[in-house]
Amino acid sequence: MDNLPPLTTETLWDILNEKLDDDTVNRLVWHYLGYRYDPTQDSWDISAVEPTWAAKFPTPPNFIDSRPATVQLTRSIPKANKQLLKDYLGFKGYSVDQLVPRLTRRATMTNWLLSEMQQQGQLT
Repeated sequence: MDNLPPLTTETLWDILNEKLDDDTVNRLVWHYLGYRYDPTQDSWDISAVEPTWAAKFPTPPNFIDSRPATVQLTRSIPKANKQLLKDYLGFKGYSVDQLVPRLTRRATMTNWLLSEMQQQGQLT
């Protein structure tokens, strides 16, 4: 889990613009959900993961490949933060020819991370 980029608006744009690979984006979300890999035990420590997540996903899900995990991520964004991509970042969305699950899931992950930043008081 080392070598994650900092959680900044630049990083969020890099997710939306596909400058970060899918694995890194997944690892960022896992990190902020509380998943920690323990190499000595060769297993995931989920003690910091919210109980609803830990019960449903005892190992961190691949959000790019998993619709159920992405739906859960969307539902966990507080209503007040649902429009942060548009309102804070000014993200206009993808064009019709770009509306594929992989990109829309990256947008969901970005919005969730942006919501985390908001909840932690990192947005001004």
